[in-house]
Amino acid sequence: MKKINILTLVFLIASLLCTNLLVAQDKSEESEESGYQFKDTKIVPHSPVKDQHRSGTCWSFAGTSFVESEVLKNSGPKLDLSEMYSVRDAYEKRADSYIRLHGAFNFGPGGEPHQVMKTIADRGMLTDENYSGMTINEDLPVHNEMDNVLKAHVKAVSENKNRKLTPVWFIAYNGILDAYLGEIPEEFDFDGKTFSPTSFAEEVIKLDPSDYVEITSYTHADYYKPFLLKIPDNWDYEFYYNVPMADLIPILDNTLENGYTVAWAADVSDRGFNHKKGMALVPEKDWNDMKSGERDSVFIVPAKQRTITAEMRQEAYNNYTTTDDHSMHIIGLAEDQDGNRWYKVKNSWAEDSNDFGGYFYVTESYILYKTVAFYINKKALPKSISKKLSF
Repeated sequence: MKKINILTLVFLIASLLCTNLLVAQDKSEESEESGYQFKDTKIVPHSPVKDQHRSGTCWSFAGTSFVESEVLKNSGPKLDLSEMYSVRDAYEKRADSYIRLHGAFNFGPGGEPHQVMKTIADRGMLTDENYSGMTINEDLPVHNEMDNVLKAHVKAVSENKNRKLTPVWFIAYNGILDAYLGEIPEEFDFDGKTFSPTSFAEEVIKLDPSDYVEITSYTHADYYKPFLLKIPDNWDYEFYYNVPMADLIPILDNTLENGYTVAWAADVSDRGFNHKKGMALVPEKDWNDMKSGERDSVFIVPAKQRTITAEMRQEAYNNYTTTDDHSMHIIGLAEDQDGNRWYKVKNSWAEDSNDFGGYFYVTESYILYKTVAFYINKKALPKSISKKLSF
């Protein structure tokens, strides 16, 4: 056998290593290319992503972002409104209901996007600059202590042994809110003018709260009629309009294609919701029938989505596998590399919460299965559906 020169041997080994590295790189690039690739096809003007941080105030972030987009839609200014002003208003209203119902009431930080519009209607609005709610040397909301103190206060008031309420319990309660969120300014400056919260809503925001409705779809209520949606965060007992499930996607598409957005209340406890990977989907195969590797692959390799029925939606509502976990803001449309339609959603978990800058993409199947409700402008409804709802 012919001897191999040592330099030749080293060269051969180096060549083999280089070839293997190139092959591995090619496979890695091929793997990345085989993953989901999104192309935004319609983005409605909206404000930047914010961070609700350690607070249960997603409803206010979603509802406020929705209002900011509505102002832009009406050719108004780009605004940065106060999420904490609506939170403050909600906590005052919840305390009143809790005491009047002798404690038989859901008291907590949660809520629905429509409650932001109710704040605007009842007591106007402030900018975030003038009411940030940051009083405890934190850069972002940290509300656990405040939530516990407020609940303890109303619980103590409702259970007091005097058998008679004092006339000052609400003053004391508002003192807690002042301490944690700050006192509400009577006037503030914006764009060279002085406003009260009410005049700011009337002269700058200029939205009519009666133009907005919540839409949902469940089989236990009559279609094209309002009904009381029984979910814990609908603590102000708002009525929602019920439509057949087949109407949900046409409503959503028509809204976005005509330059409006949607405040979206949905379930995010489902395995198909993965904000870190920037997707929410419903694979055709049931999660329980998958192995762990299969479960991971659904967020990497585009796959067929499950067909959702009205019966599936209703069952998930009935058995608590769909609950009102989170509110977000649907701001656009997108497609994957196979031409499948996705919906782009602005979340309130910070820009660095995932690779999409705090946004994520949702399939039609997930929308149909896990939507609790849409909050939209009535003008955005398809005419045929608007007529059936008597708008």
